[in-house]
Amino acid sequence: MLEAEVKRINILMADDDEDDRLLTQDALEESRVINNLYFVNDGVELMAYLNNQAPFEDKQKYPRPNIILLDLNMPRMDGREALKLIKENAALRSIPVVILTTSKQEEDKLRGYDLGAASYITKPVTFEGLVELMKQLGKYWIEIVELP
Repeated sequence: MLEAEVKRINILMADDDEDDRLLTQDALEESRVINNLYFVNDGVELMAYLNNQAPFEDKQKYPRPNIILLDLNMPRMDGREALKLIKENAALRSIPVVILTTSKQEEDKLRGYDLGAASYITKPVTFEGLVELMKQLGKYWIEIVELP
């Protein structure tokens, strides 16, 4: 299949850790997942992006994501608060949110699913593990699932 025939998805990653963002970007490239990857640093920026508010007004430059990768522990507004706002908003609630975090706390998992997360994934500790995770996420969200 030619790359032009492959459907690209817009992935929005909300994570305050620059190293995690860069590793995820590298892992997605390494895993050959065809996508457009956008980043925000915290829940406040995530909500501004999703609502096309400054500095994310340009919908061509900042398109609606097909999927959100969400860290839980971020400054200003954490992932739990942002997830709650996303799922309460009729215009945003159909966007699948995958929690991608270092937290292994059962309470975070239960609350994440209760708030409407599509998946809860603990970040792998190795780059190879992250590459494999991105391959699996790509396969699932691009090849298997039909996104709205």
